[in-house]
Amino acid sequence: MKTRFALSILLALAFLALTSIGAQTIEPTSAASDGPIFKNLAELKWDKIIPDLGESSPEICFLRVDPKTHATSLLIRTSKAIHVRKHWHTANESHTMISGKAVLACEGKRAELSPGGFNYMPAKMVHEVWLPANSLTFITVDGPWDINWVEGPPTSADLTK
Repeated sequence: MKTRFALSILLALAFLALTSIGAQTIEPTSAASDGPIFKNLAELKWDKIIPDLGESSPEICFLRVDPKTHATSLLIRTSKAIHVRKHWHTANESHTMISGKAVLACEGKRAELSPGGFNYMPAKMVHEVWLPANSLTFITVDGPWDINWVEGPPTSADLTK
């Protein structure tokens, strides 16, 4: 599983090396569903987005992937504050903050999202995010989840206080 994320995901908000190096696609194995799904937070399966960060890595949980369109609903949580470096996604993306205050930046603009706050990013829009410790973000993409790093994925230097 660690290899799958290291080679095909490196998100987040898992967010891959430089765009010229390639895109990271997260391929969830058990989230595809056409039927109803009911799960509580305590029942969810979480994976490290950036295994090299160890326990400080943000974690991802795929809630649902449409079997036809691959539109994806997922959660990202943080144990440590982190700057998610500039990246873009192939599909349109939206974020809804569940807990914590995030700062998102794109096209020279910065916005703070408090719990309940929402934003939308068109496909291929370069953006970056600062997530606080203990945050929870609900994300939807209208296609497969991937991440294309502009300046490389986050490192331990991007963990903030």
